[in-house]
Amino acid sequence: MPELPEVEVVRDGLERFAVGHAIKRVTVLHPRPIRRHLGGPVDFADRLAGRTIIGARRRGKYLWLPLDDGDAVLAHLGMSGQILVRDSGEEPEKHLRVLLELDAPYDVRYVDQRMFGGLSLSEDGAELPPEIAHIARDPLDQGFDDADFTARLRRRRTGIKRALLDQSQVSGIGNIYADEALWRARLHYARPTETLRRGEVASVLDGVRTVMGEALAQGGTSFDSLYVDVNGESGYFERSLNVYGRDGLPCNRCGTPIRRDAFMNRSSYTCPRCQPRPRRARW
Repeated sequence: MPELPEVEVVRDGLERFAVGHAIKRVTVLHPRPIRRHLGGPVDFADRLAGRTIIGARRRGKYLWLPLDDGDAVLAHLGMSGQILVRDSGEEPEKHLRVLLELDAPYDVRYVDQRMFGGLSLSEDGAELPPEIAHIARDPLDQGFDDADFTARLRRRRTGIKRALLDQSQVSGIGNIYADEALWRARLHYARPTETLRRGEVASVLDGVRTVMGEALAQGGTSFDSLYVDVNGESGYFERSLNVYGRDGLPCNRCGTPIRRDAFMNRSSYTCPRCQPRPRRARW
C-alpha cells in the first residue's frame, strides 16, 4: 500500500496538472471505487461536472481535491490505486475505473486493479474532509506537535512500531518507513512505548522525517508496477532501503544479517545487533 511519500508524489503531480482546471465530464466505468459516495455513480458524476479544482491536499495516506463550491473529491489509493494524468483520447488503461475529463488537453484517470481504494465526494470538505478528520497529522505537516506526540506516545502501553502504524496518533507511516525509521533510531519494533525517553522519541521522529524526505526526493518506493506517479513512472527509493525487504543481507551499518519477523499479518525487518530486542517486549 502506498505510504506518505508515494501519496505526496501523486498530490504534487495533481497540483501541477489539475489545479485551476474545470471538470467537464465524469465517467464511472465501475461502481466499486465510488462505493463510499452514497448517491451512487450517476450522482457522483453529475455533481462534479462543471466544478473547478482549486487545490490538491493530503493528510497521511489520503489526498483530496478542493472544489470551487466548497466540496472536495476525496481519494484513497488502497492497495493498487493509481491517479494518472493522460493525454485526452489516449487509449484507456486496462483497469481504468473513473475518468475525469478536464478543460485541458489531458484527463485525470483513476486506475485500480484490486479496487480496495476509491473516490468520493466530500460535502464541505475543501478545507478538511470530515471523513478523515480523525486522522492525525503526519510528521512532515507544519502543524505536527512533537511535544504533544511524545507525551501521548509515552502514556501508551504498546510497542513502538504498532504505535507508529496507528493513524489516529500519527499518520502517513506504514510498514516500510516504520522499519526504516526504527533502524535509524536503533530501536527494536517491540520496544515498549512507556519506556521510551524523550530523546529516543525525538530520534524516531528524526528518522521518520529523514527517510521520508529521501524517499520523496526519489519519487517514493515502488516494488512493482502498481505504484506510479501521475505520469506512470515508478519511484526508485527501494534501492536505498537499509532493512525493509533485506532478510539475510548484511546490515549497512554493522554487517549483521538482517532479521525478518512476522508482525501484524505482515513483516518487520531489524538488525539484531543495532536494534536488540528488549527484555520486556510489547507488540
